[in-house]
Amino acid sequence: MAKALVVIADGIEEMETVIITDILTRGGVEVTLASVAHQQVVAARGLKLVADVTLSDVQDSSFDMIVCPGGLPGAKNLRDSALLTRLLEKQNRQQQWIAAICASPAFVLAHHGLLEGRRATCYPGCEEMLPEHVDEDVVVDGHIITSQGPGTAMGFALKLVEVLAGDITAKEVASAALIE
Repeated sequence: MAKALVVIADGIEEMETVIITDILTRGGVEVTLASVAHQQVVAARGLKLVADVTLSDVQDSSFDMIVCPGGLPGAKNLRDSALLTRLLEKQNRQQQWIAAICASPAFVLAHHGLLEGRRATCYPGCEEMLPEHVDEDVVVDGHIITSQGPGTAMGFALKLVEVLAGDITAKEVASAALIE
């Protein structure tokens, strides 16, 4: 079973976080929801989310994918986590999956140099922060997957299932959720 780490912080976009974790779980992926600081997070619109663990609890674990939801100031809080930066750099060196949506491709991945030489997308208004912006809902370049925002979260989450659990599983999840 594939394992994904979904990282959250105060100010994270709740719609993206819930859609990503739900769709990955429906796809048979073992999801760990980790906070950069404390277990309870207050999302961008005030929803309280409870993480399974903090990043420090899983710093020595390995995951098939690390996912960064977006939102502001959530993406900035992810960017400022030294531990998340180390985990993303390790994941990148090992050519393991990294995924980010909304403001996180710009504020997290691009900020830390993880998008150099790669095509990516992000939330409108953050494009100038990307080395090479592509105006598409979901972009896969090597082992990095990016997406634009809340309205593209479902397609993004299904792409994550596809790369971790296969195309057939992604189609089954989409069909069961009445997406197609």
